[in-house]
Amino acid sequence: MTESTVARVALVDDDDLFRESLSLNLADEGYEVVTFDRGEPALDFFANGGSVDIVLLDWRMPKMDGIDVLRQMRSRGIDLPVIFLTVLSDQIYEEAALAGGALDFVEKSRSLPILLKRMRLIVDGSKGTPEETESKEAIYALGALELRLDNSRALWNGKRIDLTLTEFNIVKLMATRPEEDVSYREIYDLVHGKGFLAGYGPSGYRANVRAFIKRIRQKFRVVDGNFDCIENYPGFGYRWGNGAGGTGRTRDDADDVMADGAAAD
Repeated sequence: MTESTVARVALVDDDDLFRESLSLNLADEGYEVVTFDRGEPALDFFANGGSVDIVLLDWRMPKMDGIDVLRQMRSRGIDLPVIFLTVLSDQIYEEAALAGGALDFVEKSRSLPILLKRMRLIVDGSKGTPEETESKEAIYALGALELRLDNSRALWNGKRIDLTLTEFNIVKLMATRPEEDVSYREIYDLVHGKGFLAGYGPSGYRANVRAFIKRIRQKFRVVDGNFDCIENYPGFGYRWGNGAGGTGRTRDDADDVMADGAAAD
């Protein structure tokens, strides 16, 4: 990270060891980090004019948990991008965080490069060139899909889809290239960064991408049980289609298989 792109991060976590370790790692990566052991002093910091580029927020904290901190921030007009860091892996917690206005949700067990990639996506999105900033104000629409590029929100038939920032970017990658095949590796690189080592070779990154696609499909189907626009090209990747199917495509969430049932890989 160059000096011109140094970002400030607020880390709010009551675990002293975790907070110290992560703040040192982030500082080594070039971030300027301000830390808080509870939600109340973090809210006071913002109320007194403190500003950061990203807020990393723990869920379980004494007196005021992370979701309450986020609600307080939003009710006070503090619209900073928030990533939840938590040991709570159940989807219900992720959905609550995203519904409350968080941009992403990362389990604490995930490796540091994963968190850094998610943070980089936010920084790159908020510190683009004037031309990029201007273009971000537009809304990208494709059929029933609407992508609000200024705040990374997706809507389907006017109903919000609670996607994480990473999931939003995967949808944007495919939807802005409709009817074009996007490879597993390209999606994997979007999530983890180019050159990231995928475990177990091609099977490793394909399984990772399939898991993301499955979750994205599920979230769209919550608001539209007939959602069928993410098509699979067996052995290669995915595409954003028109939902009417296509030769050699499948929508099997469990495995990628050929249309005739043969194994894709």
